[in-house]
Amino acid sequence: FTGTTRAHPGLDQALTAVREGDTLVVPKLDRLARSVPDARAIADQLRERDVKLALGRALYDPGDRWEGCFFNILPTFSEFEADLIRMRTREGMAIARAKGKLRGKQPKLSDRQQRELCRMHATGEYSISDLAELFSVSRPTVYRTLNRRLSS
Repeated sequence: FTGTTRAHPGLDQALTAVREGDTLVVPKLDRLARSVPDARAIADQLRERDVKLALGRALYDPGDRWEGCFFNILPTFSEFEADLIRMRTREGMAIARAKGKLRGKQPKLSDRQQRELCRMHATGEYSISDLAELFSVSRPTVYRTLNRRLSS
Protein backbone atom coordinates (compact mmCIF):
# COMPACT_ATOMS: atom_id res chain seq x y z
CA PHE A 1 0.00 0.00 0.00
CA THR A 2 1.05 3.58 -0.53
CA GLY A 3 0.70 5.05 2.92
CA THR A 4 -1.37 8.02 1.67
CA THR A 5 -4.71 6.56 2.73
CA ARG A 6 -5.79 4.78 5.90
CA ALA A 7 -7.67 1.90 4.20
CA HIS A 8 -5.00 -0.81 4.12
CA PRO A 9 -6.19 -4.40 4.43
CA GLY A 10 -2.66 -5.67 5.17
CA LEU A 11 -2.18 -3.19 8.00
CA ASP A 12 -5.63 -3.95 9.39
CA GLN A 13 -4.82 -7.68 9.35
CA ALA A 14 -1.52 -7.07 11.13
CA LEU A 15 -3.19 -4.90 13.77
CA THR A 16 -5.82 -7.59 14.31
CA ALA A 17 -3.22 -10.36 14.52
CA VAL A 18 -0.87 -8.81 17.11
CA ARG A 19 -1.34 -9.90 20.72
CA GLU A 20 -0.26 -8.52 24.07
CA GLY A 21 3.54 -8.47 24.30
CA ASP A 22 4.03 -8.71 20.51
CA THR A 23 6.03 -6.25 18.44
CA LEU A 24 4.62 -4.83 15.21
CA VAL A 25 7.53 -4.42 12.77
CA VAL A 26 7.26 -1.70 10.10
CA PRO A 27 10.23 -0.74 7.88
CA LYS A 28 9.46 3.01 7.91
CA LEU A 29 6.87 5.24 9.54
CA ASP A 30 5.48 6.39 6.19
CA ARG A 31 4.54 2.76 5.49
CA LEU A 32 2.43 2.80 8.66
CA ALA A 33 0.75 6.22 8.38
CA ARG A 34 1.32 9.55 6.67
CA SER A 35 -1.00 11.66 8.77
CA VAL A 36 -0.62 12.54 12.41
CA PRO A 37 -4.18 11.49 13.35
CA ASP A 38 -3.76 8.05 11.73
CA ALA A 39 -0.41 7.48 13.45
CA ARG A 40 -1.88 8.47 16.81
CA ALA A 41 -4.88 6.19 16.30
CA ILE A 42 -2.60 3.26 15.49
CA ALA A 43 -0.33 4.07 18.45
CA ASP A 44 -3.40 4.19 20.71
CA GLN A 45 -4.50 0.78 19.43
CA LEU A 46 -1.04 -0.65 20.12
CA ARG A 47 -0.87 0.96 23.57
CA GLU A 48 -4.28 -0.46 24.55
CA ARG A 49 -3.14 -3.95 23.59
CA ASP A 50 0.37 -3.60 25.10
CA VAL A 51 2.07 -4.06 21.72
CA LYS A 52 5.46 -2.51 20.95
CA LEU A 53 6.31 -0.94 17.59
CA ALA A 54 9.55 -1.43 15.67
CA LEU A 55 10.20 1.26 13.05
CA GLY A 56 13.22 0.31 11.02
CA ARG A 57 15.86 -0.57 13.60
CA ALA A 58 14.29 1.42 16.45
CA LEU A 59 11.89 -0.11 18.96
CA TYR A 60 9.16 2.11 20.43
CA ASP A 61 6.83 1.38 23.29
CA PRO A 62 3.75 3.57 22.74
CA GLY A 63 2.90 2.98 26.42
CA ASP A 64 6.12 4.65 27.62
CA ARG A 65 5.65 8.41 28.12
CA TRP A 66 8.94 9.55 26.54
CA GLU A 67 8.80 7.13 23.63
CA GLY A 68 5.13 7.96 23.12
CA CYS A 69 6.01 11.65 23.01
CA PHE A 70 8.76 11.02 20.48
CA PHE A 71 6.45 8.81 18.43
CA ASN A 72 3.92 11.69 18.28
CA ILE A 73 6.59 13.93 16.73
CA LEU A 74 7.64 11.46 14.00
CA PRO A 75 4.36 11.50 12.01
CA THR A 76 4.52 15.29 11.83
CA PHE A 77 7.75 15.03 9.85
CA SER A 78 6.35 12.23 7.71
CA GLU A 79 3.27 14.31 6.86
CA PHE A 80 5.49 17.33 6.13
CA GLU A 81 7.64 15.22 3.78
CA ALA A 82 4.55 13.98 1.90
CA ASP A 83 3.31 17.57 1.53
CA LEU A 84 6.71 18.65 0.15
CA ILE A 85 6.67 15.83 -2.41
CA ARG A 86 3.15 16.79 -3.56
CA MET A 87 4.13 20.47 -3.80
CA ARG A 88 7.30 19.74 -5.81
CA THR A 89 5.38 17.42 -8.13
CA ARG A 90 2.74 20.09 -8.83
CA GLU A 91 5.45 22.72 -9.41
CA GLY A 92 7.33 20.43 -11.81
CA MET A 93 4.16 19.63 -13.73
CA ALA A 94 3.28 23.34 -14.00
CA ILE A 95 6.74 24.13 -15.39
CA ALA A 96 6.54 21.24 -17.88
CA ARG A 97 3.03 22.32 -18.92
CA ALA A 98 4.24 25.91 -19.45
CA LYS A 99 7.06 24.62 -21.68
CA GLY A 100 4.63 22.42 -23.61
CA LYS A 101 6.33 19.24 -22.39
CA LEU A 102 3.42 17.82 -20.38
CA ARG A 103 1.02 16.45 -22.94
CA GLY A 104 -0.14 13.19 -21.44
CA LYS A 105 -0.03 9.83 -23.14
CA GLN A 106 0.86 10.08 -26.81
CA PRO A 107 -1.21 8.25 -29.46
CA LYS A 108 0.19 4.99 -30.83
CA LEU A 109 -0.55 6.08 -34.40
CA SER A 110 0.32 9.33 -36.13
CA ASP A 111 -2.47 11.43 -37.63
CA ARG A 112 -1.57 10.12 -41.07
CA GLN A 113 -1.64 6.50 -39.88
CA GLN A 114 -5.03 7.08 -38.25
CA ARG A 115 -6.47 8.44 -41.51
CA GLU A 116 -5.04 5.47 -43.42
CA LEU A 117 -6.42 3.00 -40.89
CA CYS A 118 -9.90 4.55 -41.22
CA ARG A 119 -9.67 4.54 -45.02
CA MET A 120 -8.65 0.87 -45.06
CA HIS A 121 -11.44 -0.05 -42.65
CA ALA A 122 -14.00 1.79 -44.79
CA THR A 123 -13.11 -0.38 -47.81
CA GLY A 124 -14.43 -3.41 -45.92
CA GLU A 125 -11.45 -5.48 -47.05
CA TYR A 126 -9.73 -5.54 -43.65
CA SER A 127 -10.93 -6.89 -40.32
CA ILE A 128 -10.09 -5.20 -37.03
CA SER A 129 -7.53 -7.94 -36.37
CA ASP A 130 -5.97 -7.38 -39.81
CA LEU A 131 -5.65 -3.65 -39.16
CA ALA A 132 -4.20 -4.24 -35.70
CA GLU A 133 -1.56 -6.55 -37.17
CA LEU A 134 -0.76 -4.25 -40.10
CA PHE A 135 -0.28 -1.21 -37.84
CA SER A 136 1.37 -3.17 -34.99
CA VAL A 137 -1.19 -2.07 -32.41
CA SER A 138 -3.80 -3.83 -30.31
CA ARG A 139 -7.39 -4.35 -31.40
CA PRO A 140 -8.64 -1.90 -28.71
CA THR A 141 -6.35 0.75 -30.22
CA VAL A 142 -7.93 0.16 -33.63
CA TYR A 143 -11.42 0.46 -32.12
CA ARG A 144 -10.48 3.67 -30.25
CA THR A 145 -8.98 5.18 -33.41
CA LEU A 146 -12.09 4.38 -35.44
CA ASN A 147 -14.41 5.72 -32.73
CA ARG A 148 -12.45 8.97 -32.37
CA ARG A 149 -12.32 9.53 -36.12
CA LEU A 150 -16.01 8.74 -36.61
CA SER A 151 -17.13 11.00 -33.76
CA SER A 152 -15.07 13.99 -34.95
